[in-house]
Amino acid sequence: MSVIIRLAGIADLDQVVDLLLLDAEHRHMTDPAIWKLDANAGDKVRSTVKSAMENDNPPFRQQWLLAETDAGAVGVAHTILLPVPPIYAGDFGAPGLMMEDCCVAKEAPAGTANALLDAAEADLVAAGAKILLGASVTDGAWEAAYAARDYSPLTLYFAKVGLENAGEFEGIRNAKAEDVPAIVTSSAENRKILFDLNVFWKPHPEADARFDVWMRKSLTLADRDMFVCETEGEFEGYAISQPSTQLHFPAPHDISAVGFIDDYFHDDFSDPQALDGDGVAARDLLTAAEAALQNRGNDVVLVVCPAAWSSKIDVLKSAGYRTAITWFKKR
Repeated sequence: MSVIIRLAGIADLDQVVDLLLLDAEHRHMTDPAIWKLDANAGDKVRSTVKSAMENDNPPFRQQWLLAETDAGAVGVAHTILLPVPPIYAGDFGAPGLMMEDCCVAKEAPAGTANALLDAAEADLVAAGAKILLGASVTDGAWEAAYAARDYSPLTLYFAKVGLENAGEFEGIRNAKAEDVPAIVTSSAENRKILFDLNVFWKPHPEADARFDVWMRKSLTLADRDMFVCETEGEFEGYAISQPSTQLHFPAPHDISAVGFIDDYFHDDFSDPQALDGDGVAARDLLTAAEAALQNRGNDVVLVVCPAAWSSKIDVLKSAGYRTAITWFKKR
């Protein structure tokens, strides 16, 4: 039985929604706490996809590719052109990303997943992507497919379920406006390490100034908490906890109790290969950010970490984190 891959349109909305809900149910079964289904998952998916398909001026490009046989739709791939954060150079333009909600039905013919990935890659390249990324949940069906196509792990999204308010830690406090210069300096060290790990994270020439502006704005935002860590007055690191976004959680999932920590750096993992000391201070800083999320009603948290940053991974694992999502990059 042959498979045809084509761009999905508004007339295909029912089929796309059914496949995306099937995919969400599979994720939910692997980890119900992280991948909680929204009470109105079907309506939410339909509204999200329909709005994106009908938007003549979307914030970023995204497409849904449908795999069909004579019997009907058997798979879908979701592609986006990922906006480049302003602190990165973006020399190669917006990367193309295959989201983790790509799905193949169990009745699909053999080879459907590869056919979808062929089409998704071609779609993204045609849209101008020079870097190709693919997302998969841990132990998901797409991990093997990416590995077979010369993709390797780039970014890990670590998750922790069950947050506790552990109280205060010595040397850790809420950030203030006067901390911004030290935070920017610490961020610059973080960005240098990222660039050394992979040129994908090449900093923008004006990264410091842009990050300074964003940190000052962040201090005014009521949806997040910013922390700094000091020892005897010496600045050692910072962490920012905030709400999750749908970029990492497809539309069917309820993310109301999921927090997110992206900006997190401590001198303890300045050497990406080996911890400087026992990592206790870095772990305390992380726990303070977790406690802030717990105070806001969150019970799950995601933390971003490059796959090659071994010392940071050691801190996360020692604090009870495990990999939930992997972004792969094609070599």
